[in-house]
Amino acid sequence: MATYHSSRGRSPEIGFGDTLLGGLAPDGGLYLPTTWPELPTTEGDYASIATAVMAPFVADTIGLDDFGSMVEDAYATFSDPQVCPLVEVEPGHHLLELFHGPTLAFKDVALQLLGRLFDHELERRDQRVTIVGATSGDTGSAAMDAVRDRDRVDIVILFPKGRTSEVQRRQMTTLDAPNVHAVAVDGTFDDCQDLVKAMFADEAFRSRVGLSAVNSINWARVMAQIVYYVWAAQQLDRRDTPTTFCVPTGNFGNVFAGHCARRMGLPIERLLVASNTNDILTRLIHTGTMTAEAVVPTLSPSMDIQISSNLERLLFELLGANGPATAELLTDFRATGSASLRPEQHAELIAGFTGGRLDDTETLDVIRDIHDSTGMLVEPHTAVGIGVARRLRRVDETVVTLATAHPAKFPDAVEQATGVRPPLPSHLADLYERTERVTDLPNDLAIVEDFVDSVRRR
Repeated sequence: MATYHSSRGRSPEIGFGDTLLGGLAPDGGLYLPTTWPELPTTEGDYASIATAVMAPFVADTIGLDDFGSMVEDAYATFSDPQVCPLVEVEPGHHLLELFHGPTLAFKDVALQLLGRLFDHELERRDQRVTIVGATSGDTGSAAMDAVRDRDRVDIVILFPKGRTSEVQRRQMTTLDAPNVHAVAVDGTFDDCQDLVKAMFADEAFRSRVGLSAVNSINWARVMAQIVYYVWAAQQLDRRDTPTTFCVPTGNFGNVFAGHCARRMGLPIERLLVASNTNDILTRLIHTGTMTAEAVVPTLSPSMDIQISSNLERLLFELLGANGPATAELLTDFRATGSASLRPEQHAELIAGFTGGRLDDTETLDVIRDIHDSTGMLVEPHTAVGIGVARRLRRVDETVVTLATAHPAKFPDAVEQATGVRPPLPSHLADLYERTERVTDLPNDLAIVEDFVDSVRRR
C-alpha cells in the first residue's frame, strides 16, 4: 500500500485517499511518500505514460482500470493531442508547452485529474468537502474549472487583489457555477497562503466545513506534475541520458515534481530554478540562507512570492527526513524572516539545483528576442525560464524549459515587448464581456472563515 508521512513528523502515516482529501497534514506539514517507487518502463501516448507513472502512488486506493479512465478523461480536455508538446526554440533548448488545458496554464495538467480524483473518492466515502485555496494567478481558475458543478465539492479561492493579470482574474471571477467562489483579499499572495494555512490549523473550523486543499500543498498535484518530466525525456529519447530542466518557480511545486522524478530514477542533470525579482529561492541556492524581503509586483505575478510552500518538502529531505527539525527551521524563518542550512545541507542542495533570476526589463528582452528569432509569442513566466536557461546552460547541455502559461494570459506584457497582442483561444474569446462575480475581503482570518462557512452547501 502507498503511504504518506508529514514533513513535520507529528502526524500518522496515511493512505492516498486521506492524503488527497486532507491536503495539509494535521501537524501543519506537507505529505510525501514514505518510500519512492521506481520509475516504470513506459510507452504510448501521454495518458498511458501518466497512468503508469502515477499508479504506484494510488495503489490499493484506486483500481488501475478506474484510475486509467480518470486519466484519459482528464487529458481529453486538452486542445493539443500530445497534451504537453515539445517545441525546439534553439539547438539543444526545448520548450515543454504545459498550457493547452482549459484555463491555459500548467496547473490544468494536475487539476483536471484532481477534480476527477476528488469525485471518485468522495463518492466512495459518501462525503462532501469544502476546498479553500490561495492563488497567485493560475491555480485558482484551474482549480475552479476542475471542480465546477461537482455536487460534493464547494470551492473558495483567495487571490491578492490587484496583483494578478486581468485575464487571470476574469478566469476566476466569470466562472458561473453554484459551487465556486472567488475572493479578492486585500494583501499579497503570501497573505492569502497564510490565511489558508491558518484555516487548516483551526481544527474546529477544519472539521466543521470539511476543509480540503487543491493548492500544490496537496500531494496529488505534485504527483501529476512528475509525469511531464518523464514525458519530455521520452519524447527526446533521453530516458537513459541526463536532461536539464529549467522551471519558472514561485511556490516550488512545479520544480519539486522534477526532483521527485529524479528520486524515482529519471536521469536529470540539473534543475534550474528561474526566479523574477522576488528571488528568495535563487538566493537560498546561492548562499544557503533564505531571507524574506517585501514582495515586489512584477510582469510575472505568479512568481511574486517570498514564502514558497513546497520548499518545505525539499527542506525535509535536506534535513534527513527529520520532521521536528524541519518544523523548527520553518518556525525560526517565520519568527525572524531568515533561516540557514548547514554547510552539508547546502552542498546537497546545490548538487541538484541551480538558481537564476531575471528582472522585468530582461524579461521583456527575452519575449522580444524569441519573437524576433522564431516568430513565437511567450509570456513573462516562460520568458524568465528561457532567460535563465540561456544564462546557465552549459556547452552541449540539453535543456527543457517549462512553458507554464499561454501568452494570451498576459497580453499586456507580450504586446509591450513585441507589439503583438496575443488573442485568447476561441473558448475564452468573450472573456472580457462576461459578468464578474467576486467578493472583496480584508486580510482577516475570522472574516474569511465566516465567508467560507456561509457559502458552502450543506
